Amino acid sequence: MIRVLVWCEHYQDREDEAVRAVYPEFMHNAIAGFLSEDADLSVKTATLFDENCGITDEILAETDVIIWWGHMLHHEVPDEIVDKVQEFVLNGGGFIPLHSAHFCKPFIRLMGTSCGLCVEGYGKHVINCVRPAHPINRGLPEVFELPEEEKFTEFYDVPQPDELIYISGYESGRVFRSGCAYHRGRGKVFYFQPGHESFPIYRDANIQKVIRNAVYWVAPNKD
Repeated sequence: MIRVLVWCEHYQDREDEAVRAVYPEFMHNAIAGFLSEDADLSVKTATLFDENCGITDEILAETDVIIWWGHMLHHEVPDEIVDKVQEFVLNGGGFIPLHSAHFCKPFIRLMGTSCGLCVEGYGKHVINCVRPAHPINRGLPEVFELPEEEKFTEFYDVPQPDELIYISGYESGRVFRSGCAYHRGRGKVFYFQPGHESFPIYRDANIQKVIRNAVYWVAPNKD
């Protein structure tokens, strides 16, 4: 059993009517919902507005993988929480920041760079797998599309990935390293770009499969 904590900022999906229309159950519950369909995953949720941001030593002791979605309130996450997440990963935990969580404080800390990027707007998003045999791409095509998504583009200020799994492309010709895998200490990190809050990205079967596969890949080996 892999124990997953889905962490969400829980601001836009609560305050923005357009986002609530896409995720009436809230984003963290949407992600936890499809993961919970896997009998080998035990899934819990936490948000910025929970006590201690829903992240304590006791909670982390019962967690194998953290999935993190944030956007507007990265600065509201206390540094002591960032310290706990960093230690969690270095000691063997898995960390999956999604979409705008490229700017979340734990990811910046683990990368050691600004994690800044460029944004081109919105439109069709073509996801190309450059490591089709990688476990994260198990059961997925080498190319799949999202009809509407926010288009992050290079330059993306992150370290060279230990394994680059996906590159996204757009009609303009711009590209983005949208699936980046890292080893940090004894733990693993997988950044995955899709997930703009205004579009039903986490309803997409391919996106769900990537995230589910990533959970298995970043999870600590308990053998």
